[in-house]
Amino acid sequence: MTISDRRLDWALGLGTVALLLLPWYRIEGGFFGLSWLSDFPGGTDVAPGLLQAVLHGRWWLAIAILLLVAAILVRSLYRQSEQRGRMLTWIGALGILFLALQGLAIGFSGWSWTITETIFGTLSTGQPSMGTGAITLSIIFILIFSFGRAECGVMKGDAFVVSAITLLVFLVAVFVFYPIASMFVGAFQDFDGSFNPDGFLGNIVDPSIWSLNCVIGEGRCGVAWRTFFLAIMTAAGSTLLGLAFALVATRTGFRFKKGLRLLTILPIITPPFVVGLALTLLFGRAGLVTVGLSDMFGIEPSRWLYGLTGIWIAQVLSFTPISFLVLIGVVEGVSPSMEEASQTLRADRWRTFWHVSLPLMKPGLANAFLIGFIESMADFGNPLVLGGSHGVLSTEIFFAVVGSQNDPSRAAVLAIILLCFTLSAFLAQRLWLGRRNFATVTGKGDNGVHAAMPRSVAIGVHAVVIPWAMFTIVVYGMIIAGGFMKTWGLDNSFTLDHYVRAFSISFAGDGIAWTGVAWNSFWTTIKIALISAPLTAAVGLMTAYLIVRQRFAGRELFEFALMMSFAIPGTVIGISYIMAFNLPPLEMTGTAAILIACFVFRNMPVGVRGGVAAMKQLDQSLDEASLTLRANSFRTLRKVILPLLRPAITAALVYSFVRAITSISAVIFLVSAEHNMATSYIVGLVENGEYGVAIAYSSALIVVMIAVIAIFQLLVGERRLRRANRIAGSMPLSVAKEKTA
Repeated sequence: MTISDRRLDWALGLGTVALLLLPWYRIEGGFFGLSWLSDFPGGTDVAPGLLQAVLHGRWWLAIAILLLVAAILVRSLYRQSEQRGRMLTWIGALGILFLALQGLAIGFSGWSWTITETIFGTLSTGQPSMGTGAITLSIIFILIFSFGRAECGVMKGDAFVVSAITLLVFLVAVFVFYPIASMFVGAFQDFDGSFNPDGFLGNIVDPSIWSLNCVIGEGRCGVAWRTFFLAIMTAAGSTLLGLAFALVATRTGFRFKKGLRLLTILPIITPPFVVGLALTLLFGRAGLVTVGLSDMFGIEPSRWLYGLTGIWIAQVLSFTPISFLVLIGVVEGVSPSMEEASQTLRADRWRTFWHVSLPLMKPGLANAFLIGFIESMADFGNPLVLGGSHGVLSTEIFFAVVGSQNDPSRAAVLAIILLCFTLSAFLAQRLWLGRRNFATVTGKGDNGVHAAMPRSVAIGVHAVVIPWAMFTIVVYGMIIAGGFMKTWGLDNSFTLDHYVRAFSISFAGDGIAWTGVAWNSFWTTIKIALISAPLTAAVGLMTAYLIVRQRFAGRELFEFALMMSFAIPGTVIGISYIMAFNLPPLEMTGTAAILIACFVFRNMPVGVRGGVAAMKQLDQSLDEASLTLRANSFRTLRKVILPLLRPAITAALVYSFVRAITSISAVIFLVSAEHNMATSYIVGLVENGEYGVAIAYSSALIVVMIAVIAIFQLLVGERRLRRANRIAGSMPLSVAKEKTA
């Protein structure tokens, strides 16, 4: 028996188990609760697929059963060949297509589509959402399709590579594009799901969204333009400040460069609304600075912080470190020889900086601007804390869903507008940089020294960086201090009450009782973050492996589609997941699974880009040597590639873990009473005015993230490359390449 036959047998065996031994539909209380065993297999709600078709009137499932039987017959009657591969390909494709269509077309009470009801007549029974059996059989049909394509010679017959590509395409379609499509459809639906374009047409021309009165000085801008202008200002501010920090850190003799780098880490591991809270403690009506100015100079406290000004300050504080991390490598990467050539041609420092150095930084500046723009568009926490009556798209979407409006169509329209803004910026950046060449690092030696900055630029960046760094330190000092004060602005005496209320523990006769109000959401958050982080890293690195090491039709489109998901704001992801996964075929709302899926596919692009960058540094001869020694692609990936990708693995784990803990824009729509996340719980504390407990909880999360990041680093370790100390002429080619690199 060949390897191809064995893996096909395993797939067909699991498909048979899915039809005979697993509940076909979703189990209330969860599959792993095992409460369904008491009614299995005869109960209507827990019966497997075969019994659902035979006993419970779900006759349409017979088509899936017949397709699996056809695959078993093909395996039995035909040996491995291209002909068998074509038949398996068709069976797998038809199985996937049928399960998707029947899940969409048949809902709880019968047909979901009018056209199917007209053609086939009224159904006597409907069906719940897909369960363990249906999902397992869907995956089996994907594998049957992949094995068939491999037997046809696709990807040189490598079943692992074909299966990985097919499965990733399927997952991205289900968890990225299907929710977005559902959101577009939801904009044209009424409360009962019927087609009604009135809501879309009424909202899309609503003056409160598109008004430009602020431009002509007659009032307030619509929420769309208000959000757009804020994003432009935030992106510009964070990019310029990030560039100033990068120049100070790389082109000057500033004594506290390590401290600057430390300041870049803090906002990344800080929950997104905590900066807004700290600004409130400083500049709110009862803030430290406000009260001090009132006492010293008699200045009446005002509400200037609550509006676009306060949101802008908080967003620039939050996103400048990200711009710095993007730009520092770009600034360091500018070739010194080009700057020296400019000065050799008698250009002064200012002309060299303006016409040589700065243009070569354009890719980094464009990326930093794009990140700042998208992050500002998607930001939910800071506008919620500081926005006041000046709402932005993300908060307006939230209130359209959970507020008194209760208008899903308006939420969908606002989300579509938000998505159009971010995708337009994403595409504009790609078009602007797409055909330009900014390469300055070549295979030749480049040991020059970067040209000194013009004196005016050096003075300017120091004048900006030093006050801003001190301001950032003060803001984080407020975050720490706020958790230890009874009532900020009223009673500033020291207390541990906030930490006790959040994280108190009592010892009873039967063990430890977690009595603090924060423990439930804390443990849920840690559990979901620890599950989603490895999954995000695995999916991202597997995708990077396929993009870099494999050549297949549509590879560039596949990579673009994955990176485009980075441009989808978290608010849009949240509202689209609610609309897509609240009804059949996949009902996940209120479960931990929807949070995990959201984190994995929201954060996957970062893992992909990190993996692509790291994998391009590995010579392809390593793969070829392993394959020459008869190792298959899976063994090569596991034994050769992954050990050399430890830095990328660590980065993907850390980023996905941190984002799972600090995310709020998507999470706020997806949490439930049973699965409440830390950020959502802290928002509730802020809305109730419990700032002390909210800051104490946030501070504890920061400490936990630092500890877990250190643990990830220890578990994954560092990549170690052995370099023999020989002359280049006598060493192996691969080692010589490392030495010359």
